[in-house]
Amino acid sequence: MDDNWGKVYDTKQMIRAEIAREILEQNEIAAVIVNKQDSVCPILGQFEVHVPMTEFVRAQTILSNEDSLTESE
Repeated sequence: MDDNWGKVYDTKQMIRAEIAREILEQNEIAAVIVNKQDSVCPILGQFEVHVPMTEFVRAQTILSNEDSLTESE
């Protein structure tokens, strides 16, 4: 991933990563999901949501205030 992007969220569940990405895009923040799961053993690794560093703090604030993402996995 480019140095101009940073990880704002990670999870073992793809659906949670999709929810986080959608929340950010609804707030006009570009977001991408990076699949860091092991191809041999998919239970290892996570899905990461990355945003441009110019929106990093705003994205963190939005996601930290989102109740649907604060539940345990």
